[in-house]
Amino acid sequence: MLEVKSLSKSFDGFKAVNNANLDVQKGEIVAVIGPNGAGKTTLFNLITGILRPDSGTVHFKGENITGLPPYKVCRKRISRSFQVVNIFPRLTVFENVQVSILSREKKTWNLFTPSSKLVTDETSQILENVGLVEKRDRTTALLSHGDRKVLEIAMALGGDPEFLILDEPTAGMAPEETARCIELVKSLSGKLGLTILFCEHDMEIVFGIADRIMVMVRGATIVQGSCDEVRCNEAVQDAYLGGSDVCLM
Repeated sequence: MLEVKSLSKSFDGFKAVNNANLDVQKGEIVAVIGPNGAGKTTLFNLITGILRPDSGTVHFKGENITGLPPYKVCRKRISRSFQVVNIFPRLTVFENVQVSILSREKKTWNLFTPSSKLVTDETSQILENVGLVEKRDRTTALLSHGDRKVLEIAMALGGDPEFLILDEPTAGMAPEETARCIELVKSLSGKLGLTILFCEHDMEIVFGIADRIMVMVRGATIVQGSCDEVRCNEAVQDAYLGGSDVCLM
């Protein structure tokens, strides 16, 4: 479904992404891991059009989408969440998700129908899917950090994606919130049939839900494979444990 080939991006001479390669098959949950500064978020920004690569290509379902602006990438049915929560704090939970659907439907400039009456069923269904329906009327500024992260995933679902990219979805969450978020990711993959690409620092989470893992170090892909293949890979051991011969996890 997604194929990244030889993707590179530099900032003032520093190679944040260096000839990275990645593939994701339909229906998979694929994790991207690596030490801090490895280039994971920059890679996601290149895939989703927030940044333009210096070289390399991104293909989605066989189509070259390299360098497309974010709104065009979104219309290809690719949605994402961010490492830092990106929501509308003065709107309610319901309104945040509703806005994302209206944007997808190009109805944000409709002057004749009150927005409160548009896409209400679809909005409610998304809130049901992510477990926020009971908080639908709460202003998002009053939500817990965990609920804000889940709301951002709900807003991404408003784009009706086939492919969902999650940038550290559990960052800053309490243990019980983390468990809830991981169950949500699993359910989105199973119940909605979404293909999911995510990055995460918690190795227990990564090895618990990923079908395959890509490891980045200094912007480059050093390996992509099954959990077992990655767990005991010598290059991964060097990157994480300084050459230890003890397998991760």
